[in-house]
Amino acid sequence: MGATRVEDTDLLAAESPLEIRLGYSTPLGREQRSVSITMRTPGHDVELAIGFLFTEGVLSSPAQLRYAAPYGPPVDATGVRNIVQIELEPGVDIDFARLQRNFYTTSSCGVCGKASLEALRLQTRFAIGTRPFAIAPTALFDLPERLRSRQRVFGATGGLHASALFDATGAIVELREDVGRHNALDKVIGARFASGKLPIDDLGILVSGRASFELMQKAIMAGTAMLAAVGAPSSLAAELAREFGVTLVGFLRDGRCNVYSGGARVQ
Repeated sequence: MGATRVEDTDLLAAESPLEIRLGYSTPLGREQRSVSITMRTPGHDVELAIGFLFTEGVLSSPAQLRYAAPYGPPVDATGVRNIVQIELEPGVDIDFARLQRNFYTTSSCGVCGKASLEALRLQTRFAIGTRPFAIAPTALFDLPERLRSRQRVFGATGGLHASALFDATGAIVELREDVGRHNALDKVIGARFASGKLPIDDLGILVSGRASFELMQKAIMAGTAMLAAVGAPSSLAAELAREFGVTLVGFLRDGRCNVYSGGARVQ
């Protein structure tokens, strides 16, 4: 039987470049530098920029921010701008070497594991497990469906990752979507950073895809005690979880999961 061709319209997930510009003080006056360009889904761009700078160790406190806002001419009728300008307060010392991402560019690289662990150990500000956090298996198993029901853009396009924060009852308290899994998590962390709600020590993080080294690195920077993934974890993500005392849950779907570290928090 021959195939039937039907012409129709389809909704696609938006993707466009975002440039993050940093304004800071030097002995010679204010300077500007472009520190990153990432492909993202427009929306919550300021949170994305702030979250990126925090998880890369450039920012450590909301008090360092003078202001952060979209910049440049709108690129379409919706008013989207493809630049975020971050202005820092005078006296904020910036270590631009951390933005080179020498050990963080490839997830699960395996070759640089020891150097990656040492760099993160020196970089993170929060101790894991400062407040008790645990979740029942039944509540954990409900999380993927709760996540999917809240993914408004994914429901329309089928093409976005999501990161969410959940409490000990399994309720989702914050969610962001993006074509990039790392961007989605930066948006969530950026929102918490800007509102002074870090560390995330009373909530877990849920990601819609796999748990890579970079996602675990960001979770550790934010101080969370649990990272749950619908997909598989990488070996280096598991190593990081064990090193820093994070509960790592993978393959969370169909009423089951694997717990790779910190199993005492699933009870």
